[in-house]
Amino acid sequence: MRAFVLSIILVSLIRATVLAQTVEGTDLPYRISEKKLSPLRSRTDTVFQNMLSKELKQNKEWKTLITEKKMAIGVVDISDPENIKYARVNGGVMMYAASLPKIAILLSAMDAFERGEIEETESVKDDLRLMISKSDNNAASRMIELLGYEKIEEVLTDPKYELYDEEFGGGLWVGKEYARQGERNPDPLMGLSHAATVTQVCRFYYLMAFGRLVSYERSLEMLLLMEDPELHHKFVNTLDKIVPDAIMFRKSGTWREWHSDSILVWGPKWRRYILVGLIEDYRGEEILRTVIPVIEKVLQSLK
Repeated sequence: MRAFVLSIILVSLIRATVLAQTVEGTDLPYRISEKKLSPLRSRTDTVFQNMLSKELKQNKEWKTLITEKKMAIGVVDISDPENIKYARVNGGVMMYAASLPKIAILLSAMDAFERGEIEETESVKDDLRLMISKSDNNAASRMIELLGYEKIEEVLTDPKYELYDEEFGGGLWVGKEYARQGERNPDPLMGLSHAATVTQVCRFYYLMAFGRLVSYERSLEMLLLMEDPELHHKFVNTLDKIVPDAIMFRKSGTWREWHSDSILVWGPKWRRYILVGLIEDYRGEEILRTVIPVIEKVLQSLK
């Protein structure tokens, strides 16, 4: 009996230690009560929204892409965890997103670990790291095979996350291995294999930032896996130059004319935000690099 009690105390101490941890140099994941954490859509800020739309549309090429629904941008100001502000342009427009939806595979794996559905081996952890930090397609395909499409869909449509919701334009979806051949499980709305909307990707980062993806501990694990990206293009290319000391958590994707990027930036003072961009244009790489100063101008003006 005494041994049992001691084991319970030990588990509680270990859990308390884990819950005390955050990503070094940040306050992430944030700790906030469930009552104070509103759905992201309810955090849409009218002033922020109008400013974002106005600034983006001052660029004639971007305005055309936005009008044609070939450019989508979502921004979440997380500098004050109790006063989150969200703005988006074409937030519910689902687009092919190449490797960005690998974050859905990461979440599905963490959910499966927590439920004891797959074993948390070193080889599986290595594949998750390769899939996120280097966007390794072989590692992603192995994880898809291990999890299965049914599991991934179950997690993405889970009411806890609602990362794919047909009533709001779809969202994150993984319905094919990252290989030329293979079985497909396309999304119900548009028949895409690897898809995203900026709203649902912003929601992924938002929930992760507040420790709400699976659990606080699993959210912390995901942040650590997404920290310090090894691919330095798109958003990261610009951020490396203007704020080299910022801590970044990121996943991007590129295939032909489809370019996507998503990042959580943790810098000094106001520079703490989530940014997601989806572009259908061969100039997408350049657009995602040059949009950063525009986004930061809007964020600074909110302060």
